[in-house]
Amino acid sequence: MELSELKEKARSVAVKAHAPYSSFRVGSAILTKSGNVYVGCNVENTSYGLTTCAERNAIASAVATEGKIELEQVVVYTPTKKPASPCGVCRQVIYEFCESNVKIHCCCDSDEVLDTSIRQLLPEAFSLDEF
Repeated sequence: MELSELKEKARSVAVKAHAPYSSFRVGSAILTKSGNVYVGCNVENTSYGLTTCAERNAIASAVATEGKIELEQVVVYTPTKKPASPCGVCRQVIYEFCESNVKIHCCCDSDEVLDTSIRQLLPEAFSLDEF
């Protein structure tokens, strides 16, 4: 799947976000190594700690469908002038399901894009494999 298609899927799913408190609608599209695409949007809750981010919703959908997954690419869309990267919790969850060089593409309402990797975003990720 082309990166432009993943970006469009992330942008399209963001409008479905449940964001009555922040009005900040985020969308994510992930491509697994099996070739499947999953999308997710943020779902807010009155108790803010129960809010679930778009990236984690997309990953949960992939796991619920495929079981064991490995991420190939992650796209995050935010309705901003500059791209926003995943939060710390999402960075750790993404790390759980990929190799450290997996590309993270953050896009927004402008043409600006942040292309990075999970290792750049989370250089000292926690992993039981390292102990």
